[in-house]
Amino acid sequence: MGHPTGSGPATLRLEIRPAPPETGPRPEMRSLLCCLSAAFALVSCQVPSSVSRRAASPLPGEIKVSLPPLVAGLEAPTWGQAPPPAPQPEGWTVPVRDTYTQVRTSRKVVAITFDDGPHGENTPRLLDMLKARNIKATFYVVGNMVKYNPHLLARMIAEGHEIGNHTVKHNMLDRMSDEALLAELRAAHDQIVEACGVAPRTMRPPGGAIKKDQKALMLRELGYPTIMWSVDPLDWKRPGPSVVASRLINGAAPGGILLVHDLHKPTVDAMPETFDRLLAMGYEFVTVTELIALDEPEPEPEPKKEEAETVDDGQ
Repeated sequence: MGHPTGSGPATLRLEIRPAPPETGPRPEMRSLLCCLSAAFALVSCQVPSSVSRRAASPLPGEIKVSLPPLVAGLEAPTWGQAPPPAPQPEGWTVPVRDTYTQVRTSRKVVAITFDDGPHGENTPRLLDMLKARNIKATFYVVGNMVKYNPHLLARMIAEGHEIGNHTVKHNMLDRMSDEALLAELRAAHDQIVEACGVAPRTMRPPGGAIKKDQKALMLRELGYPTIMWSVDPLDWKRPGPSVVASRLINGAAPGGILLVHDLHKPTVDAMPETFDRLLAMGYEFVTVTELIALDEPEPEPEPKKEEAETVDDGQ
């Protein structure tokens, strides 16, 4: 078939032209915009309320954005800093623990403590024995006994003795709620203050029945350390005056706390021999708070001696 007149075969032309100059942001500008966008997104997520529309803007419809510093709220690190010291319980000027059975001291001192009184007949007789020997003791009194003999607490204070809290009804504290425990001890505290004008600074749980968290609670809320004992002659079983005296004398050691009960006549009968023998052995009697003030810190452990290094010179 022929071609039309004046026309030849079709020709395809391929032209390669240079690309037009780049009009978008340069690479360094794109990086900067990305960083600013990320920072804006971060701040907006943290403080969404910082974007606010104000009616008083200079231009209608203007939106103002407040960008807080990215480091807001961060605190300086405290690495290597010692924690702040624990506050001292109220009424104490020396460090105190929540429990004492004895104290560490190089002095030959003991604290003798009398529980469950004051008794109308036995306690006055005991006070006469203590006064004759210039011995100071600590009395852990029960509120239900205090109300019958408040004058004896006034005498105790006048003669240099100390009074501690032993509850109102002598109930077991480990069976009580925290609220009931505090109420019991505060009631006894008030009875003691009313009788003698001096607040107790320590307590002893009846029967020694107390929980660890209760000890911490009493120290924190009332300032009372819990006073246990290092020697218990079991005088409440009434083994006889000579047995009670022997157990106290043989069990005494520097810093010890001796437990007895002025509620029982045989116990008071054992005191002259106990006092005289311990005095002859060089012991000094102090109150419980005086004993706590003598408590010495535990010695630092000695560093381990490193073995001398030996060098093998091959000979």
